[in-house]
Amino acid sequence: MDFAYELEILVHVAIASFLAALIGYQREIYNKPAGIKTNMIVGGAVALLVSMGEAITLHFQEIGLAEYIQTDPTRILQAIVVGVSFIGAGTVLQSPSDYKVKYLTTAATILFSTGLGICIALEFYFLAVGLTAFVLIFYYLIKLMEKKIFKHKK
Repeated sequence: MDFAYELEILVHVAIASFLAALIGYQREIYNKPAGIKTNMIVGGAVALLVSMGEAITLHFQEIGLAEYIQTDPTRILQAIVVGVSFIGAGTVLQSPSDYKVKYLTTAATILFSTGLGICIALEFYFLAVGLTAFVLIFYYLIKLMEKKIFKHKK
């Protein structure tokens, strides 16, 4: 591995962290758990893990073990989704007084940040930026609709 490859991974992690932080900022504005820092770290960590999966495969090839050790990048993705889902599950709460489940959107946001990290690590930059914009616009429009609906109910 060379310096340029490591720099490329660092840039991937930075971009994924930034995009996921934008999603986390939206959650933080509304005082929800798992805001900027959580989403930023999840997005960046996933970009790092996916990138390292590729690096491990290349490393095995360079040292002549490719024929002895089979690599499967989809297994890395499976492990990431399971791990991140565990984090997301930790944010979901059930209110004992009214039995309402809370923070499902926050858990979904963490999973979405995972997807952003995967996109960036696989160099789907346009997709990742487009999806970030989509989610932020969608959140904004839903909040506007909720304000109108609840305003008319009062």
